[in-house]
Amino acid sequence: MAFLQLSGVEKFFGTHRAIKGIDLTIEQGEFVVFVGPSGCGKSTLLRLIAGLEAVDGGSLMLDGRDITRLPSAQRDLAMVFQSYALYPHMTVAENMSFALRLAKVDKAVIAQKVARAAEILNLTPYLERLPKALSGGQRQRVAIGRAIVRAPKVFLFDEPLSNLDAALRGQTRVEIAKLHRELGATTIYVTHDQVEAMTLADRVVVLRDGAIEQVGSPLQLYDQPANRFVAQFIGTPQMNVVELAELPMAAAQARNAAFVGVRPEALRLTDAGRGQIAAQVELVEALGAETLVYLHTQRGAQIVLRQNSRTSLAAGDAVGVDVDVSHLHLFDTEGRLLATAH
Repeated sequence: MAFLQLSGVEKFFGTHRAIKGIDLTIEQGEFVVFVGPSGCGKSTLLRLIAGLEAVDGGSLMLDGRDITRLPSAQRDLAMVFQSYALYPHMTVAENMSFALRLAKVDKAVIAQKVARAAEILNLTPYLERLPKALSGGQRQRVAIGRAIVRAPKVFLFDEPLSNLDAALRGQTRVEIAKLHRELGATTIYVTHDQVEAMTLADRVVVLRDGAIEQVGSPLQLYDQPANRFVAQFIGTPQMNVVELAELPMAAAQARNAAFVGVRPEALRLTDAGRGQIAAQVELVEALGAETLVYLHTQRGAQIVLRQNSRTSLAAGDAVGVDVDVSHLHLFDTEGRLLATAH
């Protein structure tokens, strides 16, 4: 039996059906990421699991117990928010132990749990500091530590890195991955950043308009997207999707195809007048270890190509593009996947 089971979960805000009958099973110890564009319902779904919003339809089962109508405090979950929500007048140790002190847990047990969480999160030197004396990344680690000391059945993270700068996001992402490996705790993590989803998750749940588009491992979603939306949401830069007329050789792979998708790394530059597509360079992004070349075709389609070598190309240069036809994705006019060549 699944550790956490969502069955037909719905949420209405007035007449707006924000969550549309979600069915999802999460196993014990899994790291599951909810990802999707703004307004897709990922944070609302997390709040329904946490008990911060009332479920209007369906049920939630946690470890064999129906928690659908239970108040948040009785669900055995711990949530880490986008904002740190630390008490400014309390030290790091006091912030981390607050819930345990409210529950009148033995002081020796509290001290042991706080010390262990601080050790895991590299916060031991800061236990007597106030939040104002900490960096943003340290404050977020304190918020995570506050969740750890409660030893919940499920950790819930609501975009915990979005307030951090790029360097801190990368560093804290690594720390969260290490933390999950060490604790082995069931974790649900909400983000709009598909890089976080790809690097952290055992399974990714892609949401759009309050419904699940696809569930799978990061590489399953990357290699075998269920539809055009998932194909273009997962991956940076996103998958190129062009009209079938750009690549007529793909038409034989699926009838009724209207669009063909190809990842940037499945394209290769060649000399002008050669290749399967004639194009002109619009922009070159030299990133050091890789180069992104943005192109437009003779038919006006915009495509991007990724290569691991550097280039002397400049905007306006004419080029040819070869396509690895073993890595094409064919979609119909509604964006449904018709075939994947691998």
